[in-house]
Amino acid sequence: MSEPVNNIEERRVVLTERALRRIAILKEQEQAGNAMLRIAVSGGGCSGFQYGFSFDNTRNEDDLIFERDGVGVVVDDVSLDLLNGAEIDFVEDLMGAAFQIRNPNAASSCGCGNSFSVA
Repeated sequence: MSEPVNNIEERRVVLTERALRRIAILKEQEQAGNAMLRIAVSGGGCSGFQYGFSFDNTRNEDDLIFERDGVGVVVDDVSLDLLNGAEIDFVEDLMGAAFQIRNPNAASSCGCGNSFSVA
């Protein structure tokens, strides 16, 4: 007899090494101390939803914290529904430097990558 299979995946976001390094640099520049980078999704942008980034010392009841190598990212429960499985990266190229989110839940995104739509 086989073991029961749990089909419910743990909700999460993944931080790349580049994102971790950039968050640490920004925390130092902003003198943010123990603050975590808050990633939030809100209505708006050219595709329907937009990403928001800010440092936050507050943890709300519906927040989930993702930590790696001492760097914390906080995401509220509603935003995590739209970000589940996303990879947060930091990219520098000729167009500039920015956090980039590879979101498997996005059906499409705008050219700048700061907003997206879901199916």
